Amino acid sequence: MTERLTLPGFVNAHCHAFQRALRGRTEGGDFWAWRESMLDLASCLAPGQVRKDYVDVYEELRAAGYTAVGEFHYLGFDEAVAAAEAAQEAGIAFVLLYAAYARGGLDRFRQQSVAEYLRQLESLRERGIRVGVAPHSVRACPRAWLEDLARYAEQEGLPLHVHADEHPREIEECLAENGLLPIELLAETGCLGPHTTVVHATHADDRELDLIAAAGARVCLCPTTEANLGDGFAPIERLCERGIGICIGSDSNVRIDPLEELRELEGIARRRTGKRGVLSVSTLLCCGADEGAAALGVERWPDVEADLEHSSLAGVDPGDVHAALVFGCAAEVFA
Repeated sequence: MTERLTLPGFVNAHCHAFQRALRGRTEGGDFWAWRESMLDLASCLAPGQVRKDYVDVYEELRAAGYTAVGEFHYLGFDEAVAAAEAAQEAGIAFVLLYAAYARGGLDRFRQQSVAEYLRQLESLRERGIRVGVAPHSVRACPRAWLEDLARYAEQEGLPLHVHADEHPREIEECLAENGLLPIELLAETGCLGPHTTVVHATHADDRELDLIAAAGARVCLCPTTEANLGDGFAPIERLCERGIGICIGSDSNVRIDPLEELRELEGIARRRTGKRGVLSVSTLLCCGADEGAAALGVERWPDVEADLEHSSLAGVDPGDVHAALVFGCAAEVFA
């Protein structure tokens, strides 16, 4: 009988499942060139295609050790329903982070008003779909939208997820429009709180990180995507200094491997500080599971089993198996 190690399943707190189709197709250029390719893909997806493709992506997540996913969705209402159906078929715990989009992007991303967005969100909830409030970004949602969405999320006790400080251009545009940095704007509009997850925060300065810490909010880091898009290095050691909770996401799904995401958290911190063990193994495993579940408001999600007889764990002392798993294994170690 194969010897196995049972762990809490990994939680993917930030996923754009449709972007899996871009894997290998958009190398070269910068973030904005990649974004144009992403928009081209998004423009032609119908609910039936979403339903079919997302089953494949969610099954790939499950095989890699993710047992819960937060799908940050901006393709439209019918496609959101299809995504939830795909998750159910694939057998993965699912939270729909339904994106509010006032401007920019594609027509299909946008709602005409906050009231329209909230009607759609309520309709999804009535169907039994677990949801979170997700103003896409300060680029996509102006101040008035952010205020209304923050108020609704607080009243309903829902998680709130938002992209912020992913790219310097976003920061420049926010300063020009609002005279504030993106996370400062989120704080001023009520979007920062204990149920908030800021996605990326790659270029957040110390003042913004202090605001996240004071609010008891989390940050979701997606190292494989952030590396692939040339976004920069997450400020991991500064997050740790402030005690800010960190969770992980597969984001664009250029890679689907929670161990690689966790390994990169510590790898980035080591390269930036010249020190090892900035995040302990137990902390990394917590980032991969418990922090993600808390970010999504999930209390129960399936465990995962690692094959202790896998070749990548050969010769490892039993007392070192967790460290060997994080630093020496890939997702195929999971049964």
